Amino acid sequence: MTVLTELVSEQWEYRELLVRMTARDLLLRYKQTVMGFGWAIFMPLVNTAIFSVIFTRVAVIEVGQPYPVYAFCGLLAWNFFASSLRFSIASLTSNPSLVTKVYFPREIFPFSAVLVSIVDFAVASLVLVGLMLYYRIPVGWSLALVPVVVFALLLFTLALALLVAMGNLFYRDVKYLFEIVIAVWMFATSVVYPIGRVGGRLGVLLALNPMTHLIDAFRAVLLDGRAPSGAFAVTFAASAALFVAAWALFHRAEFEFAENL
Repeated sequence: MTVLTELVSEQWEYRELLVRMTARDLLLRYKQTVMGFGWAIFMPLVNTAIFSVIFTRVAVIEVGQPYPVYAFCGLLAWNFFASSLRFSIASLTSNPSLVTKVYFPREIFPFSAVLVSIVDFAVASLVLVGLMLYYRIPVGWSLALVPVVVFALLLFTLALALLVAMGNLFYRDVKYLFEIVIAVWMFATSVVYPIGRVGGRLGVLLALNPMTHLIDAFRAVLLDGRAPSGAFAVTFAASAALFVAAWALFHRAEFEFAENL
């Protein structure tokens, strides 16, 4: 607990740097683009349209909700997770002068990458609200649990962001393996179809995927009007523990970062 307190205290001390770095990364991401923040909306919409054609026309599946809103809800959470890791993985190696010459908590780099993705997540959430209104999805008391689910997703994302950023610094193969893993991981998660439909040993294996429980919880509180399942509580606790462990490991290894750049 003492270590965690020190880490949080140090991060609070450098909070202005985190804000400035996040603003810088946000500007760089959309610099010289015509659509700007429109890309945060356009890509999930295109993917939703593609999967809607596949799973409502070609291989029809019943999801208990209008499929477009079901798919967009899953893609919204998944895109936040995947884009956070995609930008975090090179956050240290793309800033060698800052990492080697100036002291400040190095976790600011992956943290800022995740915060930038939160902005995209917030922008794209407006489309989800529009889809829910269009398909007349009722909302109830469970809407109050949305911050809890998003916080759990944030903890899990931050934990992996720290690990992949550190891993890519020591082993540059990580960034190449990441693209393979993230592509397979998406289809092993309840992003565009219910994983619960997969039976046998594969279904048991896929049920261990924490992202499935996080996305299912996101849909439960938004679209189904109910509390998340017990599996979400376990995933939440595991995500918190993983985040603390990843942060402590990252902090312990940061003094070796300069030697590997």
